[in-house]
Amino acid sequence: MKTLLITDSCSDLPVKYAEDNNIVIMPLSYNFKGKSYQDDFGKSISYKDFYSEVRNGEMPSTSQINPSTFEETFRKYVSQGYSLIYIAFSSALSGTHNSACIARDTILEENPEADISVIDSKCASLGLGLLVYNACERLKSGVSKEELVNWVENNKLKLNHWFTVDDLHHLKRGGRVSSTSAILGTLLDIKPILIVNKEGKLIPVAKVKGRKKSIKTLLEALKERIVDPENQVIAISHGDCEEDARFLERLIKESINVKDIIFNYIGPVIGSHSGPGTITVFFFGKEREEN
Repeated sequence: MKTLLITDSCSDLPVKYAEDNNIVIMPLSYNFKGKSYQDDFGKSISYKDFYSEVRNGEMPSTSQINPSTFEETFRKYVSQGYSLIYIAFSSALSGTHNSACIARDTILEENPEADISVIDSKCASLGLGLLVYNACERLKSGVSKEELVNWVENNKLKLNHWFTVDDLHHLKRGGRVSSTSAILGTLLDIKPILIVNKEGKLIPVAKVKGRKKSIKTLLEALKERIVDPENQVIAISHGDCEEDARFLERLIKESINVKDIIFNYIGPVIGSHSGPGTITVFFFGKEREEN
């Protein structure tokens, strides 16, 4: 039975890679300027237009994928003879994983022969995308579905997520920092450094002064935590701040030998919460912290 990889739009995967490798990407939704849109990788609204409006004060909201949408998609591909692996956006950040589990269980009650695996990635943005990328490359090399599921489960918490943001007020909206911290931090040019922990939650771990220092802190985290960089593809994503993200990319290439770097925008669903100016780096390394 053929194995099909499914993920969701919070993976922020380069769309060409997904299309070229037959990865099904299910879109979350976001409400923007009074209208609902699917997160379709900049097709309905370009990344630049989205971030421009957010910079001008637009406050989008987001919606998870519901169980009926998963059920429809899972049924479609099961009927075509596929074994399914859905690698989901972190359950600590969205109810989307739970929706997929409900859909899977409904289908299995009717059709116990259906082969559907749902994995809580504990990952976000291109961190999820990088996990899916590595799963896809292993699938192409000929591993079995069971081997692939085991690999993802055994390695997902080694996928390090390091973020910095340029505007603390978006984190304030999401409850990541207090109003006082956001105001004082903005006045003092304080930039938070955040990670995704073992539970799949986004948490602040440090504060530094200035944008350049925050970017260099991401580099230092990478250098300190990465494992086997020469044989590893890493990832960088950004909230419409390509120049700063390319600066991080140059710093990495100058100081550490990695196999390759995937580079992409942060999509509108993640970007609704992180805001313009977010820079992230993702890589396999030391297992994540508990906190």
